[in-house]
Amino acid sequence: MNTQNGNLELISLIRAEIEKRGQVSFAWFMEQALYHPEHGYYSSGRCAIGRKGDYFTNVSIGPLFGQLMLAQFAEIWEQLGKIDNFVIVEQGAHDGQFARDVLQSARARAPEFFESLRYRIIEPFAILREGQSQILEPFRDKIEWRNSLEPFTGVHFSNELLDAMPVRLISRGMEKLVGLQGDRFVFIEGPLSNTAFNQVALDWIDNLAANLQRGYVVAIDYGHSGDELQGDIQVRAQHRRLDSPFEKIGHADITIHVDWTSIAHRAEANELRVAGLTDQHHFLTGIISTWPDLLQACASNSTALSRRALTNADRKNKRALQTLLHPEMLGRAFQVLALAKNVDACAPRLAGFKFAHEPYSALGITR
Repeated sequence: MNTQNGNLELISLIRAEIEKRGQVSFAWFMEQALYHPEHGYYSSGRCAIGRKGDYFTNVSIGPLFGQLMLAQFAEIWEQLGKIDNFVIVEQGAHDGQFARDVLQSARARAPEFFESLRYRIIEPFAILREGQSQILEPFRDKIEWRNSLEPFTGVHFSNELLDAMPVRLISRGMEKLVGLQGDRFVFIEGPLSNTAFNQVALDWIDNLAANLQRGYVVAIDYGHSGDELQGDIQVRAQHRRLDSPFEKIGHADITIHVDWTSIAHRAEANELRVAGLTDQHHFLTGIISTWPDLLQACASNSTALSRRALTNADRKNKRALQTLLHPEMLGRAFQVLALAKNVDACAPRLAGFKFAHEPYSALGITR
């Protein structure tokens, strides 16, 4: 396993720590590779998304995703009684493009909702916050930044956040630790510890539940449910899947499929009700079918466009929609989990879960 083309300073720091402490958990290694304050893949601002980056996301496809999510957020606002100071909290906002898409759409299509909302981005890294503030300058009166979660009423949204939370690797009843063989990083089998393989994600749920006063959590990510697959890590750089997490350290993305079942169990233990689970195809289809004119509205965005410009916008939206919905693109790769707190359990399902199965059976949870 090589470390070619990685961040040499970060590699040296990790190697020195292993030489000092001995073998370390993969969770610790992953945290350094992604979130080291100076050299981590995300925290350094090195992460690149889109055609010229390392991978695609829903947001990099174009503004349509944010425009569709705006309709779901507005429905949540209505369900909560059209309250003032409705807060959208986003974690993992990257460059702020999703927030911009949502706010532009809200201002154009839902002015009453726009007037009532605040948009809060949880971003502890200054370099990312600076980039977000630039792209969101037109909405500076609506945006607030925090280093960590604080009490709020509204909706917490994340897109591909959980899959990048550090995990321990479990295989055949043993834990895969990171050690050194000469100057190379290698996996070494060791005994299991008592903590959950995704303890960071479970701690995040604890913290989120403590800060959500009333409203929903909407998390979009790729994962599985009903069993525990605890070793399927993916490492990507420049749209290519790498063979090892020890390649391009600090220059590559490291992710793992989210275990929705353990997330749901922890949520329930924190008085968060599972309000829906479905794949992205059915989620977005539910939104579109609830508001049949939404796609046309997204194309025009309530702006006076020429017929040719409107036709071109409509074509772009159709291409974006195909990418978001198609089973072999993003439609089945991603799942959407909704959690609710202090919301009437008899309230109608959110539009995105209109075509979803009963969430507990989908999660393999017996009630």
